[in-house]
Amino acid sequence: MKWKGRRQSSNVEDRRGISTKGKVVAGGGLVGIIVFLMTVFGGETGQALAPFVEQFVNQEIVHSKGRELTAKEIETGEMVSTIFADTEDAWHKIFRENNLGEYKEPKMVLFTGNVNTACGGATSSVGPFYCPSDYKVYMDLDFFDELRTKFGAKGGDMAVAYVIAHEVGHHVQTLLGTNAKVSQLQRQSNQIDANKLSVALELQADYYAGVWAHYVKQYIESGDIEIALDAARAVGDDAIQKRLQGHVVPDSFTHGTSAQRMKWFKRGYESGDVLQGDTFSEIVD
Repeated sequence: MKWKGRRQSSNVEDRRGISTKGKVVAGGGLVGIIVFLMTVFGGETGQALAPFVEQFVNQEIVHSKGRELTAKEIETGEMVSTIFADTEDAWHKIFRENNLGEYKEPKMVLFTGNVNTACGGATSSVGPFYCPSDYKVYMDLDFFDELRTKFGAKGGDMAVAYVIAHEVGHHVQTLLGTNAKVSQLQRQSNQIDANKLSVALELQADYYAGVWAHYVKQYIESGDIEIALDAARAVGDDAIQKRLQGHVVPDSFTHGTSAQRMKWFKRGYESGDVLQGDTFSEIVD
């Protein structure tokens, strides 16, 4: 992806290298962390993850001492800031073209170690996530090494762009009221139906990521879409469950299969139409 020498977002706060100290909070914070973990490790349910999370509840977590960022870390920060700027430009245009009201730009926080958010505390193990309570995308950029080593993705700039665009897709859902509607329906549903709603929500974020890619085609190079699709494949529920637990439990899916995630990203990229992303009619009975 062509990103060097272009505009970088002014909405990025880089906390990497800064010494921090705090606690992973209980209650809503615990729920938030479980949601975050499901966002990254969608092949496991919150119930399965809860015992591992509870080990850290109310325990103090300390970040490493402040240090200077390496040249590679600085370059990676510039890349994600440029991609984030691209999401701002694209979604402002999409909202205007479709009379969706004002697009309120989210912010991005880059961190390592741990971070406190309006959705609760989190450690670096949660990977990238979006907090609807403060309109912020949180990213530990070390996750993209794990995307290759732990999840088997090829990696690359476009894999990073796909993940960022997906998280911004959740921000779009928040602005459009989709997140709130789904949360309300989930509270009224059994676990299996609630999981289906979660799958539809996540696939729609993949679709929105594809729509974003459609709007920045001038910066996309040969092979980039294949890299994004490979990243989507790597984080499918079935792929993650097979890798982490050796078998697949469809009723526990919260993000969709590899095939579904690839399909909806590709559909968004090919159509470029934000209004055609109704994943709920297809996923939820």
